[in-house]
Amino acid sequence: MAGEVPVAGVRATVTVVVPTWRRPADLARCIEGLEAQSRPPDEVLVVVRHDDGETWSALRDFASDERQVALSPVGVDAAGVAASVNAGLDAATGEIVAVTDDDSVPRPDWVARILEAFACRPDAGGVGGRDWVHEQGRVLDGRRARVGRVLWFGRLVGDHHLGAGGPREVDILKGVNMAFRQRALEGVRIDGGLRGSGMQMHWEIDLCLAVKRAGWKLVYDPAIAVDHFPAPRLDEAQRQELSTAALANEVYNETYALLKGLPLWSKALAFGYGLIVGTRQAPGPVSALERRLRGVSVGAALVASSRARGEALAAYLRHRNAGRGSR
Repeated sequence: MAGEVPVAGVRATVTVVVPTWRRPADLARCIEGLEAQSRPPDEVLVVVRHDDGETWSALRDFASDERQVALSPVGVDAAGVAASVNAGLDAATGEIVAVTDDDSVPRPDWVARILEAFACRPDAGGVGGRDWVHEQGRVLDGRRARVGRVLWFGRLVGDHHLGAGGPREVDILKGVNMAFRQRALEGVRIDGGLRGSGMQMHWEIDLCLAVKRAGWKLVYDPAIAVDHFPAPRLDEAQRQELSTAALANEVYNETYALLKGLPLWSKALAFGYGLIVGTRQAPGPVSALERRLRGVSVGAALVASSRARGEALAAYLRHRNAGRGSR
């Protein structure tokens, strides 16, 4: 439990995990940001699929240069960001393990602010912050007080890229800007059953709620910042418009992770809200009807979302029963 763990202060060792896939130019920019840290990380683990030849070639070029940080590749066979992050967590040796994306540039005080946040909150198992999104020549700006929450009826509020104000407790951190105490990750990894061939959307929900179930707090502080340059995804989960298959994967992952991670009373509310109301992108009958009255047909999205939620419930029940059977 959190109260039994000593404070990880500013002298704690830090590992940064960077999963990457066929984006060597973005990766090089990210590494430059890590080398410019006022408090450099003790190790940087770049997690690369064994069949990603262009990234391995780039890493050999990096290794031939004199680097300001200890850079180590971690090979992985399985496709998808979840397997890559898990491989990085397995290999990390630091007392603090930070995770970012290859298309980010951590700001120079990123590591220092992460350590400061942990020092101020001994009950925090994870901390994270804002990602300043650079898109089409501009930076997305705004101010949100409520970010990273699962509302009482099960609706997710993200908006990590718009958070403003001081530190606050949250339910979910964002994968491009998160860090955990090594102790908080004991026995915790991302579920291998999440769907998606590359970007398993909502893997952060599964990881963060597992840390919270272990008794830890999660803290979001907008001052812990990275610049985020969203790169094209090389799978079905495109950023601009999801295919039906990608939407189904996203809804499945969100539903499955919430059912695993929430308290019993919240599970039923979250599932019911998603199935009946839904969201604009992943509608239930209520959202679908509201959009139909405005002349927008979302029949395919309704069918895909409803089926995915049902499949996620079935998978969760199998997961729960398997856990009971192993006792």
